[in-house]
Amino acid sequence: MKLNIAVLKGDGIGPEIMNQALATLDAIANRFGHQFCYQEALAGAHAIDEVGDPYPKETHDVCMKADAVLFAAVGSLKYDNDPTAPVRPEQGLLAMRKQLGLFANIRPVATFDCLLHKSPLKEDLLRGADFIVIRELTGGMYFGDKYQDNDKAYDTDIYTRPEIERILKVAFEYAQKRRKHLTVVDKANVLASSRLWRQISKEMELQYPDVTTDYMFIDNASMRVLTEPRFFDVIVTENTFGDILTDETSCITGSMGLQPSASLGLHTPLFEPVHGSWPQAAGQNIANPIAQILSAAMMLEHFHLMEEGTLIRRAVDASLSANVRTPEIQVEGGKHYGTDEVGQWIADYVKNE
Repeated sequence: MKLNIAVLKGDGIGPEIMNQALATLDAIANRFGHQFCYQEALAGAHAIDEVGDPYPKETHDVCMKADAVLFAAVGSLKYDNDPTAPVRPEQGLLAMRKQLGLFANIRPVATFDCLLHKSPLKEDLLRGADFIVIRELTGGMYFGDKYQDNDKAYDTDIYTRPEIERILKVAFEYAQKRRKHLTVVDKANVLASSRLWRQISKEMELQYPDVTTDYMFIDNASMRVLTEPRFFDVIVTENTFGDILTDETSCITGSMGLQPSASLGLHTPLFEPVHGSWPQAAGQNIANPIAQILSAAMMLEHFHLMEEGTLIRRAVDASLSANVRTPEIQVEGGKHYGTDEVGQWIADYVKNE
């Protein structure tokens, strides 16, 4: 298979972890006879510094022409520490999602048995947890009307029926392919937008009688993903709640550096780790590349290259079992491995296994 892949390395640790994902993809291409063609493009703070725009038209054109976008992360202390900055790296991420029509963010949450001890949660609560969070990505407060002056500010949390129906359709269909259990997370006791979500969910659940559908307020869901993670199969929720909830799930895996994601919608699909750019660690060869590598595996599986994706997952599992890990998940007294070393070990496994 030939795939044209737009590569957006972004900021901070982005280039380092992306290089390891590309090395793994190259190993897959060589082993299975595929052709992966990469075209790099600017995004984030790097793009602002170069051309004044965190998601330039040239980058969008590259993404639209590609079969898939492999994205790392954006964000810079230069902009984080300047509240008056008129343009921010994260605006590029929002623009990319909106312009590519990426309304469905798919975030799998699963445990690694050899890493249960790295979680702050009790092992007996975690073992066997395996669920997906589906986050609506282009609506809600992040994209609604905004206002701010010295004395007042607001963000408008707006959703329309078509926006809600299309993300719920994705969620119901994912549940049908898994354990047939969908949890709709909202705040319908307080928010009008959530009441519309629940109304439409109630209507649509009749179309999926094979799926058990339940409803949970976001505050309760935030507690239960940490106290009863095995309860969940597929969770669907709106943009802001999903942003918070999916970061919280890093407590289950033990590190955000292990969590990949996919963003799907109207145009080119995008695959990225859930973590940020961690600018403080840039250039230190300590960032965990596994989430980026697993994002590449999700990309391959999206194109039905299941054997290839499975091999990458097997390589990741093998690296963790062999204690080839970056510092934040290494066992006490274990050998130090950097970003490059972990990535190379996984790529070599793909080549030679």
